Amino acid sequence: MAFENPSRDHIKEILVAARNVAVVGLSDKPDRVSYMVAEAMQKKGYRIIPVNPNATEILGETCYASLSDIPEPVDIVNVFRRSETVTPVAEEAVKIHAKVFWLQQGIFNEEAADIARAGGLEVIMDRCIKVEDSILLPGGK
Repeated sequence: MAFENPSRDHIKEILVAARNVAVVGLSDKPDRVSYMVAEAMQKKGYRIIPVNPNATEILGETCYASLSDIPEPVDIVNVFRRSETVTPVAEEAVKIHAKVFWLQQGIFNEEAADIARAGGLEVIMDRCIKVEDSILLPGGK
């Protein structure tokens, strides 16, 4: 069976319920897409938790080397990594009991999706969280 993202209505429910968004691959460079998307989401009221082993702080938040290092619950694991590198991220998202495994636009990995779904996570692939939020929650959360 081919992968299918949840309905737009269900994605809206996910976004409304989410508070903590761990962003894997978040760059500390303001000109990078990951930074721009995370900054926009932070301004919309989401708590951004940066995951980047090469930084200590991004967007005023403590940066963690891995998902496992985050000391609080994570609602959405938002991934900015190449498609072929996301399977271990899915495994780690399952280990930390995240609720949603979200691969940004252009990122698609069926194996990672299967791992996340088998671990009880909702999976969204090849969609930009900022675009979805802007369309589904134009007035904010």
